[in-house]
Amino acid sequence: MTKIALVDDDRNFLVSLSMALEAEGLEVDSYSDGQAALRAFDARMPDLVVLDLKMPRMDGMELLTRLRRRSRLPVIILSSRDSEIDEALGLRMGADDYLRKSSSQRVLIARIRALLRRQTAWAAAPDDIEGAGQSEGQDEDPVMIRGPLVMDPARHVVTWKGETVWLTVAEFRLVRALAEQPGAVWLRHQLLDVIGDEDLELSERAIDAHIKRIRRKMRKKDPEFSAIETIYRVGYRYNM
Repeated sequence: MTKIALVDDDRNFLVSLSMALEAEGLEVDSYSDGQAALRAFDARMPDLVVLDLKMPRMDGMELLTRLRRRSRLPVIILSSRDSEIDEALGLRMGADDYLRKSSSQRVLIARIRALLRRQTAWAAAPDDIEGAGQSEGQDEDPVMIRGPLVMDPARHVVTWKGETVWLTVAEFRLVRALAEQPGAVWLRHQLLDVIGDEDLELSERAIDAHIKRIRRKMRKKDPEFSAIETIYRVGYRYNM
């Protein structure tokens, strides 16, 4: 059975989320701080970790740093702090996703399912030969360049005019989809599919919120950023 580790010092939150995940058929172990989790992981690593940032004895960032020294298991940061600095730092330190605790449990479970599927796909890929993940000398997931935009899917790295922009998994997927087809108009419901999980039910307004955050992050690097264009009452397109 798939094992999920929850690391958070909020007992009520742990109990509530554990019950929701167990109802989904997942095995759950809960820990109140990073030190307790790390000791348990020495005996058996989970399949995915959901961790809070602010905890006693060992906080989430320290736990993430130590985990990344030994494993690439999926890690989701779940934080009560609405801070882009925390989000950017978490992704830079190696987290696979970042959510606010205000997000619904349904959204979190969908993100967990998506990361587990990705991990399963990676595990099934050949890794014993040089050039695994390539076909006839070409990368299956190459770096994409669209004007000042550079996206490296393998490392989850985005730069705009040479400046690194830290995007969440959903934001990365949206930008990539738009930039892969410059000038093509994407409807909001199509972009919901790009975010990509059949268990995830979101309104089309969620796309507007994601795009707003993407633009805000890009404009911190370049106040003139206008590559993602709104098509009134229709959707969005990448226009360079």
